[in-house]
Amino acid sequence: MATVKVKFRPSTVADRPGTIVYFITHHRIIRQITTEYKVFPDEWDEKMSKLVITPENGRAEFVRAITQRIHRDMDRLNGIIENFDRRRHGYSSEDVIMEFRDTANENTLFRFMEDVIGRLRQLKHIGTAKNYHAALGSFKRFRDNEDITLDAIDQITMEDYQAYLKSTGLSSNSISFYMRILRAVYNRAVEQELTRDRKPFHTVFTGTEKTLKRAISINDIKRIRNLDLSLKPNIEFARDIFLFLFFCRGMSFIDAAFLKKTDIQNGVLTYRRHKTNQVLHIKIIKPIKDLIDRYSCKDSPYLLPIIDCSVSDERKQYETALRRINNTLKIIADMVKLPVTLTTYVTRHTWATIAKSKNVPVNVISDALGHDSIATTQIYLASIDTSVIDRANEMIIKDL
Repeated sequence: MATVKVKFRPSTVADRPGTIVYFITHHRIIRQITTEYKVFPDEWDEKMSKLVITPENGRAEFVRAITQRIHRDMDRLNGIIENFDRRRHGYSSEDVIMEFRDTANENTLFRFMEDVIGRLRQLKHIGTAKNYHAALGSFKRFRDNEDITLDAIDQITMEDYQAYLKSTGLSSNSISFYMRILRAVYNRAVEQELTRDRKPFHTVFTGTEKTLKRAISINDIKRIRNLDLSLKPNIEFARDIFLFLFFCRGMSFIDAAFLKKTDIQNGVLTYRRHKTNQVLHIKIIKPIKDLIDRYSCKDSPYLLPIIDCSVSDERKQYETALRRINNTLKIIADMVKLPVTLTTYVTRHTWATIAKSKNVPVNVISDALGHDSIATTQIYLASIDTSVIDRANEMIIKDL
């Protein structure tokens, strides 16, 4: 099997950037690809064979972009080698380079989707980028890591992919999740006139099926609230975060994690949803205030002790906390013998279900949850008085 290494070739001229070079080795024969990527010596880690970011020189974003392009090139080269190993009994390092160059100008799905993912990361849409990366990884496994041109994507391709996903045991909604992401990427390529629309997703499932019940009852909420967890602080914290999300009308965990103390003004919590960018307002009623007072740390600008300012990767902190709390909520579900899997997301379904049972209008529920859809939120956006929502929230929590 051929191998690929990334090297840095310094410039022969002082104070000039050097060049990134790829070395392909097969049967002890080495060939090289000289790239167009130019970086300075202090931006290259010789021991680790990778680029390093030095913010003080003002080239951080440039180096990040080069790093992403190198990763994409490595994926392509390794994919070519894997295909050659699987399908050809004999090939050379030169064959790998020729294939790499021959496909350089083709509009392929893998490369286009990697560009889309890179753009999402630049825009700080990290969650969406991860979803797109997962969908790309799934499609790569289906294709045995062999790229496909955008022009070659048709209904048969996607029907075969759907059959592959079914064979792996995925649910219909999970299959639809991947299909909708690929469809969004394909439509973007069509908009950029990189291919014509062949309607490849016309015959595959891109809808949603009803899932198992996610909501719990108001009595279940009471039982969770009344648990004596004073000797189990980790479990108590997970329970209290769950209650905080519920009291805040089924707030998403990511929104709660990044709440700041300055978001509360005159007894009203105002925040912007990460998912839809909508601004929501929540009246700070006593159950909410009690939890804030219990967990607020005076040395932190954050409302809840989820993000630590002294640690740089806030997104990773949020993801770690979400996993830890959801795992702990499973323990709580067993303690009160709940009929559903308990997660932070259950609070949204539960608040909406209880609100509906109390005859709260659907448009009020939609606005309270911060939904952003043509069918609901956009119709009523800015038409619901927030005091109506606050009264609905108090009416629900009053029964506890």
